[in-house]
Amino acid sequence: MKAIVVIPSRLASTRLPRKPLLQIAGKPMIQRVYEGARASSSVADVIVATDSDEIFDLCASRGMKVEMTSSECRSGTDRVREVASRVSADVYVNLQGDEPMARPEQIDTLLALMLRPGVEVGTLMTPCKPEEVNSPSAVKVVARQDGRALYFSRATIPHDRDDAGSVARFKHLGFYAYTGSALERFCAWPESALERAERLEQLRFLDNGVDLWVAETPFDSIGVDTAEDLARVDAILRAEGRV
Repeated sequence: MKAIVVIPSRLASTRLPRKPLLQIAGKPMIQRVYEGARASSSVADVIVATDSDEIFDLCASRGMKVEMTSSECRSGTDRVREVASRVSADVYVNLQGDEPMARPEQIDTLLALMLRPGVEVGTLMTPCKPEEVNSPSAVKVVARQDGRALYFSRATIPHDRDDAGSVARFKHLGFYAYTGSALERFCAWPESALERAERLEQLRFLDNGVDLWVAETPFDSIGVDTAEDLARVDAILRAEGRV
């Protein structure tokens, strides 16, 4: 199985302007993401997909593979699809450019899931921390026993009606893997009603009857959306000696 990681990255962030170029523990964020993916032995290649000349020039100057994509792309997934139209692979991993804590173990777990017969789309989950259970910033996922996702929500799911404390809750991590066919279909469908309500694009698959398989990883990740997230991740990486 040939798998490539595509890292969609753009400068036009409203909550944290120019975040791909911001420094985290001594390196630009986009370089952190790239190096985390490149360390996986399961991937054939890693490509940054951007519409920014600044991001392109930074990546090129530091030896990172990078491709320009259209400024008309509506989402990171559309940017991955554009690269997929030019680069042949069996599986495409969509790793967002604001995931500087990405680890090779996460990529490896995700791609092992894609080796299972019939799996077209995969993603990751990790045990939900107590402080995340009721936070809409932490997306929760409920999955079947065989690993197929039942639903994703910013709400607290599953609901523990009797407050018995015995229900396990999992946080969804924004790492995706698709076959080329599944990626093509996803980008052809219009935004779905559930996707629009929750602001979670993965619900488009469930709304259209496509199974989304979930693998568990012990490695958490923090997507950087705010200055507070940036400081938190910087502190964690420095404490782990990842400088």
